[in-house]
Amino acid sequence: RIAPTDATVLVQGETGTGKELVAQAIHQNSPRKSRPFVALNCAALSENILESELFGHIRGAFTDASADRVGKFEYASGGTLFLDEVGDLQLEAQAKLLRVLESGEIQRIGGEKTLKVDIRVVAATNRHLEESVAAGTFREDLYFRLNVFPIELPPLRERLVDLTALVDHLAARLRPRRPPRFSPDVIAALGAHAWPGNIRELANIVERLSIIGGDEVT
Repeated sequence: RIAPTDATVLVQGETGTGKELVAQAIHQNSPRKSRPFVALNCAALSENILESELFGHIRGAFTDASADRVGKFEYASGGTLFLDEVGDLQLEAQAKLLRVLESGEIQRIGGEKTLKVDIRVVAATNRHLEESVAAGTFREDLYFRLNVFPIELPPLRERLVDLTALVDHLAARLRPRRPPRFSPDVIAALGAHAWPGNIRELANIVERLSIIGGDEVT
């Protein structure tokens, strides 16, 4: 089952604001941290492939199903499932996702056996789901089911006070044992940028400067 104490989280924000980093932090600071963290980009797959990725299938369920396949829900059981770009799901897929979230049960495509799953779902989107609900492209009941604990991530241009901490964090991810150090002048120059690509763009710049500058980026 999906434990009632593990509230479903909906992370909303512009592309590149670090939604998956938030999901990973939620997982690592939960009792589920020793279990799998599984991520799936809902916008990157066609509806048929997405259903197989989420729920799995049995051999012979469709033309290319040459063997049984475990879906992301089943594989993540005990841990956290991160559904990125959930706002891009088609309405039929939304209905199937809602059923799983409400029942805590899945069926592999082509199978008859019902499987229990014990997961925490963290969903993310760069869309304004309230507007999608109003437009009829996103189910209102699914929105309310996902939006138990909402997190709104502001774009980087609106949180430049965190820039030094973010640069230090990204540098430490590059070289944990000896992270590069960035001078105040470099931080000031970074703060003057508009960051249309948000944290994803910042991560690329930090890596590039670290390659050029080595241990001391001035």
